[in-house]
Parts: sequence; structure tokens; C-alpha cells
Amino acid sequence: MAEILQKDGTWTFDGDALRLTPGRDKNVSLFRKTLGELTVPLGALAGISFEQGKKTGRLRLRLRDGSDPLLHATGGRLTEPHDPYQLTVESDRYGVAEYFVDEVRDALLLDQVPADPVDTYLLPGPAVPLSVSAGDGTARFDGERVRLDWNWKTEDAKAAAGSRVFVLADISAVEWQPAVGLENGYLRFTVRNAPTKAPPKYDPNSVELWGFKKDPLMALVAAAVQARLPHPAAAAPKDVRPPRPEPTAPSTGEDDHDALLRRLRELGELHRTGVLTDEEFAMAKQAILKRM
Repeated sequence: MAEILQKDGTWTFDGDALRLTPGRDKNVSLFRKTLGELTVPLGALAGISFEQGKKTGRLRLRLRDGSDPLLHATGGRLTEPHDPYQLTVESDRYGVAEYFVDEVRDALLLDQVPADPVDTYLLPGPAVPLSVSAGDGTARFDGERVRLDWNWKTEDAKAAAGSRVFVLADISAVEWQPAVGLENGYLRFTVRNAPTKAPPKYDPNSVELWGFKKDPLMALVAAAVQARLPHPAAAAPKDVRPPRPEPTAPSTGEDDHDALLRRLRELGELHRTGVLTDEEFAMAKQAILKRM
């Protein structure tokens, strides 16, 4: 057995699976702490690496495409602090990290684990029931039904329809998108027979996210639902590749500056109305001023 203990967490390998336990250090993200311990079977691994730095290094796991509903639901958009498949390693434990990597790689070679994609989930996804409040609503999932409840920050036209409840069989897709730059994020459900192209702010099947601490927790709801939907690779033709996104033209510096000013005004209004606390407003304002 190989094991590495750090403030960031503990990774243990018994030859058949890796057990990833988040640390209790204050720098460990709320998302990782809420997600809790993960057990990754050896067959779900595509590789492992260790990168050394001057003060700290980083262990990284690479999972086979399609093996984890969390990675599928988030689409690689989980930022580094929230990624459960990375571990910060102190410099005095570099030797232990290298030994850990060697042990896992040897097991992958011995068991001849392929690195190609899979057409079934090899990890179960987050445990249910789940309830997360962030942005303009609360998302609840009990394994069979999703319920979206709104709060006082929800757009009136969206809240007027009341709470939304739909069974798993009515959901054809789920997507989580974090807030990036000036664009708000969302947790969106695609519901059969009720398609909508409305922005998340007005979409009754979406929770709009504004880029604050609890936003990543909505990814847990997305992953728990994804784990119970048909695996996308199982029904997809093997020789069909998804279309490449169209490249977007770069915006001018003047456009960026105007957009940042608009975002500052929006943040100021949210602060005045009590949506943002003083601390949240100061952090968001500082981030925008740095970009300006």
C-alpha cells in the first residue's frame, strides 16, 4: 500500500483503488470538503503525474474519458482549488509523491489498464439527497426528482411560475457553468417537451450563479443527476465527433473597459440592495479593478 498525507488531503492506494480524502486545512475548498472522500477504481485511471515546484508540488490524476459523472457534468470547468483529482504536496514530501506515482503506474502496467474512453460510469457520483442554495435559487435532488425553489433575488418573471419539480425521466441533460469574467454562471436542466433558450436569469429550469463561494456546490447536483442519466457514449455513434466551437473574435480594449464599468455598476446595485455583503462586494470590486 502507498499513502501520502498532506494538509491538502490524503491519498491512499491499495493496489485496486485510490482513496482521496480532502484535508481539514482552511485552504481546502468548500467544494472538496462537501464532496468528501472519493474512491477511484484503478480501471478508471488513465494516468498519474507529479509536478515539482520551488515550495510545493502537485499530484494529478487523469481519469479515462466518460468514467466520472462529475467530470462530465462540469466539462473541465472546475478550477484548481476545487479539483478533487489534484493534491498539493509540500517540498519535504517530494520523494513520497514520486514513490506514490511509481506504485500507481506499476499497477496500471501490471493490470494492463487501457487509457481509452469508456461508455459507462466507473464512479458513482455524489451521494444523494443533495440540497444546495446559491445564486437565485435552491436546487434539491433526492435521486428521483429535482426541485428548484427561488429566493428574493430571483427575477420576478422567473419566480412568478413558482417552484419547479421534474422527475429524472423528464431530464435529457444537465449542465453546470461557473461565472467567468463578466458572464454569470448557471445550473441548467434540459427538460423534455419543455425546451427553452431563455438566459438563466429568466429560465425556470436554471439557477443563475454570480460567482460566489457556494457556486461550485451546484456542480454536485449536476454530477448526481448526470450519474443517473444514460451515459452519453452508450448511445452515441462511435465515429461521430462533436462539432468544434466557432472561434470568437477578440474584443477591443475599449469594449472590455466599458463592460467592466457596467459590471461595477451592477455590483454596486447588488450591494446597495443587500444582495452582496460588504466583503463579497469588496472582493468582486477588487477583481474587476485589477482587470482594468
